[in-house]
Amino acid sequence: MKTKVAVIFGGVSVEHEVSVISALQAYNAIDRSKYEPVPVYISKTKEWYTGDVLTDIENYKDLDQLFKQADKVVLEQEGEGNIVLKKKERSLFSKGVITTIDVVFPVIHGTNGEDGSLQGYLELLGLPYVGCDVASSAAGMDKVMMKQILRDSGVPIVDYEWFYSSQWHEEQDRIKQLAEKVGYPVIVKPANLGSSVGISKAENEEELEEAIELAISYSFKIIIEKMVTDLTEVNCSVIGDYEKVESSVCEQVLSTDEILSYADKYQSGGKTGDTKGMESVNRIIPAEISEEATAKVKELAEKTFRLLNASGVSRIDFLLNPDGEVFVNEINTIPGSLSFYLWEPSGKDFQQLTDQLIQLALKRERERQSIQFSIDTNLFSLHSKGQGSKGK
Repeated sequence: MKTKVAVIFGGVSVEHEVSVISALQAYNAIDRSKYEPVPVYISKTKEWYTGDVLTDIENYKDLDQLFKQADKVVLEQEGEGNIVLKKKERSLFSKGVITTIDVVFPVIHGTNGEDGSLQGYLELLGLPYVGCDVASSAAGMDKVMMKQILRDSGVPIVDYEWFYSSQWHEEQDRIKQLAEKVGYPVIVKPANLGSSVGISKAENEEELEEAIELAISYSFKIIIEKMVTDLTEVNCSVIGDYEKVESSVCEQVLSTDEILSYADKYQSGGKTGDTKGMESVNRIIPAEISEEATAKVKELAEKTFRLLNASGVSRIDFLLNPDGEVFVNEINTIPGSLSFYLWEPSGKDFQQLTDQLIQLALKRERERQSIQFSIDTNLFSLHSKGQGSKGK
């Protein structure tokens, strides 16, 4: 029997379309001799769908027609711990079971997919899944939490301050002082979004106000970072788990401005609606940096991955300044296109990458089955009838 892999994608994130592209890339790369991939699409209205119609990128141009041809579904527990994908709308005498699911391959970027929400749901169902667990997903998605963990462990990051949107409305003068403390020019960004959405630079107080207003339209938690001028942006992917990690070649990302924009990432070098994803970004592989800088990036990438207890494949983004300093910018725990293009130069093709990720998920599940999470004791039976816990 082949292992049935639910590739879950879409969702309510601003990176919805990017998720579709990345997921279809992964779906097509999965080894059919070992696995049976099942597409599961979550619409922007949070409805779940499955069906072969979801595997063609062209069909997403007409969502109304797509939804008519796909089946609305839900995940449900059945006897003996089986998890099945069922039709949401079914007749009175039909169970509506489409297939069982053995493991989930989440490819939802951003909100509800990369922040631990989906992972928590899958854990409640008892389904093994690819990638970071709940805690590491949440830490990786929240840039403030991530920076605090890295800073406390001595990992180099740029100077920053953070605040809540409510504080901006009530204490604007204090927030402006935080920006002064960091020192202009600064980068203002939402604390829990990716793909450069809502990010802008500010060189003075007026631009700071505009940047903050933009950022708070996407998040209630905002970061002000020291802007690295004349920077080189380098990315490195890491795969593995707490026992063993390996880092990829480094890439040098070319942007049209000081900030790599959403358009730079997903609309450069490709036509709208194509399936190139992050593969179409203007980049140099391997990065044109010194051997010393390359070694430092790879070392810090692996250290960041381990510190956040990441699993599966992640991409860690770095900022390098002309003085040779290397700063960790952020981690992407479900990176665009799963960073397969960074592994191919090392001899690991996309099929091998997806296979390794699925095997890591199954390994974690086997390990968790050996851990005791609860005690097989009914405390209520130990108390006399009518007595509370304090009555004994």
